[in-house]
Amino acid sequence: MYCKIYLFRHGQTYFNRNHYFCGRRNSNLTPRGIKDAKRVGRMLKDKKIDVAYRSSLKRSKDTLMYVLKFHPECKKIIVDDRMIERSYGRLQGKSHNHFVDKMGEKDYKMLLHWHMIDNLHGIKREKFIERMGETELQTVRRSYDIPPPQGESVKDVENRVKPFIKDLLRKIKKEKIHIAISAHGNSMRPFRKHFEKLTRNEMMHLENPWDEYFEYRVKV
Repeated sequence: MYCKIYLFRHGQTYFNRNHYFCGRRNSNLTPRGIKDAKRVGRMLKDKKIDVAYRSSLKRSKDTLMYVLKFHPECKKIIVDDRMIERSYGRLQGKSHNHFVDKMGEKDYKMLLHWHMIDNLHGIKREKFIERMGETELQTVRRSYDIPPPQGESVKDVENRVKPFIKDLLRKIKKEKIHIAISAHGNSMRPFRKHFEKLTRNEMMHLENPWDEYFEYRVKV
């Protein structure tokens, strides 16, 4: 017997759209973000969800609300900030242009990759990486353990997601339940790395769209 995990990212926010570092700041879903959340909800309409997880951030809560409209069988929502977005420290609430002025273009490109590239797909994503240049790209690839000022590195995020996964699997196997997780772009990286058996490099190059979901089976 298998139980399912349905993992999805919150819909687009105003900070996403306007190129601000969001991190732990709250930012409402844009009209597109609401459409993103509703699309995920429709895709999961015929799935069974017994328990749902979200972070304490409003965009995670609001996205989950649209998904659970189709799931009266879901009797429990758990807030667990081990799946919250990566903290961008002093950059949170600041525009990308502000960061360039304060920290310089090289450091900006390194952080911009992990903040912005989740919002780019296909040709736009390829062109962005190409514009960065090989030197900058190599710097970015080494940024797994480099945090923003007073913020979290991707390694820090992975270190809090790992025990979340361990506890989640224990709960699923004990209670034989199907789970939905309304997550964030960066916290999804190590989660997907675990269930998709990815390398660190593969994890760092994941795309986590606003309007799709990822499904995993757990043997119980």
